[in-house]
Amino acid sequence: MKKTRVLFVSQEIMPYLPETHMSKIARELPQAIQEKGREIRTFMPRYGSINERRNQLHEVIRLSGMNLIIDDNDQPLIIKVASIQAARMQVYFIDNEEYFQRKHVVTDKNESFFEDNDERMLFFCKGVLETVKKLGWSPDVIHCHGWMTSLLPVLLKRKYKDDPLFSDSKVVYSAYNDGFAATMDHRLAEKLMLDGIDAKDTEILKTPTYTNLMKHAIQFSDGLIETESGISSELIDFARKSGKPVLDMPSPELLADACSSFYDEVLLGEPVAELAE
Repeated sequence: MKKTRVLFVSQEIMPYLPETHMSKIARELPQAIQEKGREIRTFMPRYGSINERRNQLHEVIRLSGMNLIIDDNDQPLIIKVASIQAARMQVYFIDNEEYFQRKHVVTDKNESFFEDNDERMLFFCKGVLETVKKLGWSPDVIHCHGWMTSLLPVLLKRKYKDDPLFSDSKVVYSAYNDGFAATMDHRLAEKLMLDGIDAKDTEILKTPTYTNLMKHAIQFSDGLIETESGISSELIDFARKSGKPVLDMPSPELLADACSSFYDEVLLGEPVAELAE
């Protein structure tokens, strides 16, 4: 019986970025899932604040070299990789000089939201899927962490729906308290349509607020995990009303077991046995 393959895609992972609730989960959960006998791959953006020498990042030449079209502009895709030796896992980094060489993550030195965060998000999500294609690695579950990953569900279900590598892939989206007050570029929906996404599938993104971005991600995901306390009840209710399975926030010591069982639930399309408290 083949191992279940889980692709982790995260906005942030420690130690490459400072410890936060998200970066800690994105570091520890893949290791725990791997230790449960599942095969994993892990991706994050290569922000300019990441010290390549200290973290021993190096470019993967065989995976780099393609261009991604973002809003009718060609953008070179560069893939780098580093190893977390203690976890026996590799982390792949999506890089591009235009989008990810600046020294800040999602806001500038004055804490203003980057005006091109929509394009950075689109480049990152497309870059992950294109790199996985080059790897020839077919994921059973794609587990997304952070709003930077929120366009991946619609890309997978629409742009890549006919790709045999992703034909059976399910998307699990983790909800965090990672909201922002800004509104993204009003042309976000238009930019997605340039990737062949139908207008009806981008309707909610005509007003690209954080809440609408999350609802859009949930709409095209196969399950939602409440990963942090204080998540908007509006988003949880939105997922439940759509009929998608929702994993209520597990305690930290049960997170890996809960997620592992939830992956099976999403793959099988039916609830698995309840975890013991």
